[in-house]
Amino acid sequence: MAYLIDRINQSLAKEGIQPRTSKARTWLRSKIGNLNVAPRTVMEDRQRLKDKSIIGKMYFFFYSPKLEESLPFYDKFPLVIPIDERKDGFLGLNLHYIHPKQRIIMLDKLSSTATNNSFDETTKLRLNYDFLKKSMNIFEAKPCMKRYLFTHVKSRFLEIEASEWDIAALLPVESFEKASTSKVYSESRKKF
Repeated sequence: MAYLIDRINQSLAKEGIQPRTSKARTWLRSKIGNLNVAPRTVMEDRQRLKDKSIIGKMYFFFYSPKLEESLPFYDKFPLVIPIDERKDGFLGLNLHYIHPKQRIIMLDKLSSTATNNSFDETTKLRLNYDFLKKSMNIFEAKPCMKRYLFTHVKSRFLEIEASEWDIAALLPVESFEKASTSKVYSESRKKF
């Protein structure tokens, strides 16, 4: 992951584009969407792997849901921002359930809850279920809200630094079972 992100950041710099700007996001959408990246490749950055997740940070991990046979579809490689701890897991926002354009819009809205403006390894989002439920303008979060059980997490957590959230959100690494990505986006739009 670090190698991939470094390459993307170098390309942005070469183009003279500042990260976390609308110009950078437009460039990223045009370039990253065409990448062919395997989830296992993303997880190779061992220095970023964590044994547990922290509320308000962003993570990739492998997951196998408890009742997968009864679900219409699910993501085996979620990109999640945990928002509430539970005794046996956590509630989180899996960005893969919405179109990449909506992911960026939602991240912009959520950035107002950031613990600082540096958007680096110290940055977290201050949010929870109650905040999102009351927040009428963050409607993109509704289809993203998923419950994760620790016993069904199949890997360590790959932490994504806040400066790289846009890149991670746009990487085409979602791994849906039982439905195509376009079907998932279509079903999610109905919940907005």
